[in-house]
Amino acid sequence: MKWLALAACAFGLGACALLEEEKPAPVVVAPAPPRKPTSADELLAYLDRLRALDEAALALETSRQREFAKKDPTDLARLKAALALSTSPQSEEADILALIEPLLREGYAIQDADALAMASFLQGMALERRRLKESAAVANGRSRDDRKAMDAQKHRADHLEQRVTQLQQKIDALTSLEKSLSKRATQGK
Repeated sequence: MKWLALAACAFGLGACALLEEEKPAPVVVAPAPPRKPTSADELLAYLDRLRALDEAALALETSRQREFAKKDPTDLARLKAALALSTSPQSEEADILALIEPLLREGYAIQDADALAMASFLQGMALERRRLKESAAVANGRSRDDRKAMDAQKHRADHLEQRVTQLQQKIDALTSLEKSLSKRATQGK
């Protein structure tokens, strides 16, 4: 029995030695070569730069990008101009849409999926911004109409209050007159 146990231990140690000898060589992973920035990378970096500008610098950058897009109407130039316009609070949605709708038109072969996605995003944002401005204008009109109606009701209420005051004064005068006539009638008997 002892021999059997010793044989099992020897066999186990031999197997361990075999496992240690068969260790795989370490795998060396070469770093990936730097990739060329995509249009999405460039547009996001540009958007970050725009967000850091104050209002005057943003207006200057917007006009600069619009001029550049007119001279060199590439997809990326149009998108940069549209991005600059979309971050400016004074810009018109029609100007943004005029820059990006040609990119989204059927039959226009935009090669860059990232640029197409950004154009679609900007179009949706501009349309939503237009809808919100129109809703705000309608709400302002309603508010103005409500204010006018409330002012008219206040004016009528003030007029009615003055009329009530005048009538109360007349009733008080008539009551006073009636009392004085009643006193005279009782004094004259």
